[in-house]
Amino acid sequence: MKPIRRQRLILIILMVLGIGTAVGFALKSFNENLMYFFSTTDVLAGKAPKDTLFRLGGMVVKGSVDRPGDGLTVHFTLTDFSKEVAVEYTGILPDLFREGQGIVANGKLDGRGVFVAEEVLAKHDENYMPPEVKASLKKQVEGKQAD
Repeated sequence: MKPIRRQRLILIILMVLGIGTAVGFALKSFNENLMYFFSTTDVLAGKAPKDTLFRLGGMVVKGSVDRPGDGLTVHFTLTDFSKEVAVEYTGILPDLFREGQGIVANGKLDGRGVFVAEEVLAKHDENYMPPEVKASLKKQVEGKQAD
């Protein structure tokens, strides 16, 4: 093999390795930033990951909002009208957060089975409900009617 061809071959191999490495890093980063949505029934069924961030959606149970002490910690319960999950959030809640309303919370489960939220998202008007929550609630209602 001539020296010029050998240099071209080495250059092509290095370029392919570089592109492969870049694609690998991009896919790894993309996978780490994915956040899946789960309903309260899915969480209690064990379908939600234990040590990974995910989204939990449902309706805030009336009478479940508790603000112990003077801090920013809030405890409340989410339901999909089938199962309920306790949620703990430390921070300022959105102005539109209230009991009986649909929300989506980002966070992860702790060892006690309590969902520790890092962010709480509330609907922005009377007609809007997050699509994931709407689909989950619809599935639960249809499941109850079939029983």
